[in-house]
Amino acid sequence: MQSDMRELLRIATPTAAVGAIATLVGGLLVGGEGAIGAVVGCVVVIVFMAFGMIALQWAAKAMPHLLQGMGLMIYSAQLVLLLVFILSIKNTTLFDLKVFALSLVVAVITWITVQTVRHAKAKTLYVDPDAESRNRPGGAGGERDE
Repeated sequence: MQSDMRELLRIATPTAAVGAIATLVGGLLVGGEGAIGAVVGCVVVIVFMAFGMIALQWAAKAMPHLLQGMGLMIYSAQLVLLLVFILSIKNTTLFDLKVFALSLVVAVITWITVQTVRHAKAKTLYVDPDAESRNRPGGAGGERDE
């Protein structure tokens, strides 16, 4: 679980940095409401994407045979929850909605890009190194068909 949290932080950090830039730009262009909108947009992305990533990692460990279906279900749940959140704030005057929307989009693109690059650079085993010992007589994996 510790390596999962490290990976999450490695993805969330650049997203938070982009959110800080969006907050600065939003504050300069629109004022305090723009800065608040940028912060809210970035926080929403980090929270939604982090919970989705944690849920998907849990599903991969607990039920690897259902990973594809769980991924689709988690993605669908994220979209529905995001829609509910956006509908609940559509009439707010606490922050600028345009800056919120733009920072949300930029933060999502940043998150997805960083996650994709990290995944592409990861050295993931595609061969099971323990398979040979399981297939030997007396191995740790069960009986051998003869």
